[in-house]
Amino acid sequence: MEAIPTHTQNGGAAEHAQTLDEFLQSVQARAFTIARFSTADAEAALDVVQDVMLAFVRRYRNHPGEQRRPLFYRTLNNRLIDWHRKRQRRSRWSWPWQRVEDLAADGPDRVVATAPAAQPDRQAQGGEFWQALERALRTLPLRQRQVFLLRAWEGLDVASTAMVLGIGAGSVKTHYFRALAALREALEEHR
Repeated sequence: MEAIPTHTQNGGAAEHAQTLDEFLQSVQARAFTIARFSTADAEAALDVVQDVMLAFVRRYRNHPGEQRRPLFYRTLNNRLIDWHRKRQRRSRWSWPWQRVEDLAADGPDRVVATAPAAQPDRQAQGGEFWQALERALRTLPLRQRQVFLLRAWEGLDVASTAMVLGIGAGSVKTHYFRALAALREALEEHR
């Protein structure tokens, strides 16, 4: 892997590298959550996020700041698709009794627990709402889950979400609407 320049005569590269580090730190916990929902395995999610961050630094470190978020989530989405394809290929040759880890068995979520925005909400709600939300998100079809997490969790607009997932804006709107409807129904008792 190429080293990121950390100093120049005018200090511009150091500032750029620092802002890239800050960007990666700002998306780390949310990317882990998205990967964990997609893989249903905390260790696999950590591996995917680490791989995405390394690939992102290699390929996109010199891109302007406003392009980073969509590019990062596009890279994450592609890695998750690759992960599912590899798992599907492996499952063709694995034993039928092979166990799939459940999210509830993962134990404490070290990365998400350190997310500053998530912690006060979890404490205020006593964790019940967040557990119900996680269960409801796991029941969504993969594309609806991806669209919901990118739009609601990450705050991406329709065009950026469409670019990240490689689908049309109309599809983003449809998947988001369906995800919201399913989540509202599943979380009715928490209103």
